[in-house]
Amino acid sequence: MKVSELAKAAKVKPDTVRFYTREGLLNPTRNPDNNYQQYDAEDLRRLRFARKARQLGFSLPEIRSILEQADDHHSPCPMVREVFEDRLAQVEKEIEQLQQLRERMQSALTAWQAMPDGTPDGHTICRLIEHWDNDTPSRPEEDRHHG
Repeated sequence: MKVSELAKAAKVKPDTVRFYTREGLLNPTRNPDNNYQQYDAEDLRRLRFARKARQLGFSLPEIRSILEQADDHHSPCPMVREVFEDRLAQVEKEIEQLQQLRERMQSALTAWQAMPDGTPDGHTICRLIEHWDNDTPSRPEEDRHHG
């Protein structure tokens, strides 16, 4: 298969095929007649695998490690589980931080609705931010910097 044929079979753009080839995840051969890269069913399988792994949040280095273990006839599943559990914990922490940020943003926007616009006068930059008071307790690391 040529790049375009592999891309069509995998339902991706040709640039995606080229990217994964440059990253070393696909191993095409060269057609001696026209010097085009030739992909086979194994490349299609690896491309589909890499796309699914990316959708699950695995990084390219992690995908490369998984494929290398499989190529060496070792089960990558224990590593996949461990990496995935760590990644899920990170995502859950990020979601919690984003929810806290959303609450601060909603609180600020509500407070700002009643505040007039100000003009910088050498003492203020933007009153909306400077006069916003976060009702939630500050984090300990913030307190250390302010006191």
